[in-house]
Amino acid sequence: MIWNNNKETMPIEERRALQGVRLHKLVERVYHSVPFYRAKMQEMNLLPSDINTIDDIVKLPFTTKKDLRDNYPCQLFAVPRSEIVRIHASSGTTGKPTIVGYTRKDLEVWSESIARSLAAFGVTAADTVSVAYGYGLFTGGLGLHYGVERLGATVVPTSTGNTEKHIHLLRDLQISTIACTPSYALHLYEVIIGLGMSISDFNLKIGIFGGEPWTENMRKEIEQKFGIKAYNIYGLSEIMGPGVAHECECQNGTHIIEDHFYPEVIDPETHEVLPDSVQGELVLTTLTKEGIPLLRYCTKDLTALHHGVCACGRTEVTMDRILGRSDDMLIIRGINVFPSQIESVILDMEQFEPQYQIVVDRKNNLDTLEVHVEVKKGYYTDDLNSMMALKKALSAKMKSVLSINADIQFVEPGSIERSQGKSNRVVDKRVLK
Repeated sequence: MIWNNNKETMPIEERRALQGVRLHKLVERVYHSVPFYRAKMQEMNLLPSDINTIDDIVKLPFTTKKDLRDNYPCQLFAVPRSEIVRIHASSGTTGKPTIVGYTRKDLEVWSESIARSLAAFGVTAADTVSVAYGYGLFTGGLGLHYGVERLGATVVPTSTGNTEKHIHLLRDLQISTIACTPSYALHLYEVIIGLGMSISDFNLKIGIFGGEPWTENMRKEIEQKFGIKAYNIYGLSEIMGPGVAHECECQNGTHIIEDHFYPEVIDPETHEVLPDSVQGELVLTTLTKEGIPLLRYCTKDLTALHHGVCACGRTEVTMDRILGRSDDMLIIRGINVFPSQIESVILDMEQFEPQYQIVVDRKNNLDTLEVHVEVKKGYYTDDLNSMMALKKALSAKMKSVLSINADIQFVEPGSIERSQGKSNRVVDKRVLK
C-alpha cells in the first residue's frame, strides 16, 4: 500500500525540482542560523545564492560525526531552544552522546515517514503493532511508536526486556506486527518454543526489522520460523531515526524517502560521488529538517543506489542492504559501540594495562559483547573478593559509557597477543551470510 501517492510516485524530474527548491531553502537557513556551516561555506567562497538546483549539492561541504561531537551539545541547532520539543541522543566515541533536537514539524515529518514505511510493509489501521525497540534517548522505540499512531494502527509499547511477558502479550492480544532487531526476533522464537508454545497460537503476519546488520539468509530464517513477511527499515538518529528508508512488498531494495532525505554515495577515500550500482559510503542531506539540519552527512554505512521505477509503483531511489561500514563502529543489539569508547574507559582506570581485546558474538540469536582486559601486575591477585570488586567497578563504568552490558574477562599481564602492525582489537564472530 502507498501512504502518500503524491510524493512516493512523483515523476523523477518533478521530485528533483522539489529537492532543488528545498535544498536552496535549507542552505539559506543553515547559512544564517548555524555559525559552523556559515564558516564552512565562507571558507569555500560559497553563498546560498550559489545553490539553486539539486545538482549544486556537490558544491557543499560534508558533515561528519566528529563535527557533531565538536559542536556538542547544541551548536548545530538551527532554531532557538524554545522551538525544540524533543531531544534524542546516540552514543559517541568519547562517551559524549550525539544530541539531536526536533521541532514540532520535525516530529510530524518523522511520523509521516514511519507511516509511509508501515504502509509499504502492508500494515493498516486494523493492525496491532508491538514496538520492541528501546524507548528513551534511543530513537527506535518512540520513532516507531508515533508512526504507528499516525497510521491509525494500535501500538503496544513493549520496549526491550521481559521477553516472556512480551510473548504472552503477542499471543493474548493477537498482535499482527512486531518491530524489533532481527536477532531479538530469533531469540523470541527460541523462547516461545522453550515455553512449549506453538507459532500457530500467534497472529503475527509482519515483522519490521532494523537497528543492526542482517542478511537475506536471516530474513528467510525469520520468515520461515514465524510464518511472516520480514521487512527492513533504515534510519539513524543524526538524520531523523528509523523511517529514513524502507522496503516495500517487492523486497528488492530499500526506498529512501527522497523528498525529505537526499542520498548520495561517495568513495570513502576520495569523496568522489559514485554512479548507480557502485558501492560506497552513504551520504544524506536533511532537506526539510528544522532542529538540526545536516548537509551531506557521512553515515559511514556502505551501500549502493539504484534509480528507476519499482514494481510497487514508487519512483524513489532504492539502496542495497547495508552490511558494512567504512569505520570501526560496531552495532550491538541496536546500540552503536566504538572500540575507542571501551579503550577510554580502560585507560581511565590505573589498574589496567592499555591492552584489551573485544569479542563480539551471537549466542541464542542475541549479540554478546565480551571484553578481555589485562590487569597490571600490582593489581592482579588471587584474592577473589578484590578481583570481583575490580570487575564490578569496570563493568559499571563500561555500562555507563556504552549503554549496554559487557562481559568483562580479566587476563594476566602480557597474555594478550601483541602485534607489530595494526592491533587486532576486535574479534567479531557473528556470521552474516
